Amino acid sequence: MQQQQKTLTLVMVAMFAALTAIGAFIKVPLPVVPFTLQIVFVFLAGSLLGSRNGLLSQFVYIGIGLVGLPVFTQGGGITYVMQPTFGFLIGFALAAFVIGWLIEKVDEPTKKHFIGATVVGLFLIYAIAVPYLYVSLNFWLNVQTSWSHVFLVGFLNSIVADFCLAIVSALLAERLYKVFRSARALNISQMKKEHVS
Repeated sequence: MQQQQKTLTLVMVAMFAALTAIGAFIKVPLPVVPFTLQIVFVFLAGSLLGSRNGLLSQFVYIGIGLVGLPVFTQGGGITYVMQPTFGFLIGFALAAFVIGWLIEKVDEPTKKHFIGATVVGLFLIYAIAVPYLYVSLNFWLNVQTSWSHVFLVGFLNSIVADFCLAIVSALLAERLYKVFRSARALNISQMKKEHVS
């Protein structure tokens, strides 16, 4: 039974890594920072897989991109860390972890818990992505730009749409949560045992 649960967990982690990759290619081209649906799968990964496995799903996605597979919006490879949008990928991993952690703190999460967690995750993503965008443009790519311009292209251009996606993702996660709950509960108990030992 435990082996089956571990296998199921690995499948779900891989599935959300793949969905995040697919989301990178469902996009609206915008200057500097294209708008994609990746963020939906980040929200769902954190909400449904929990903190540990939500984070792991994003690490898997980022890892396969950095080794060279073209799963990012503009390709792949280790040099992608120099891309202005790489901060969003770092933010995705952190957001998935924090969303999962917030949901795990509630015995019976409701709609408001999912919405609150995804909104927190959303602003964490931007808190990392916008400064990374500024540093990347000004120091690595030698594209001199102001904070106001970075704020416009990296935040204002997409925050409204992403906020709506956060709400929609939260409502969807609430409906799917029970399907994933047994696997999540087992993972949480295993984490506690490992922590005690």
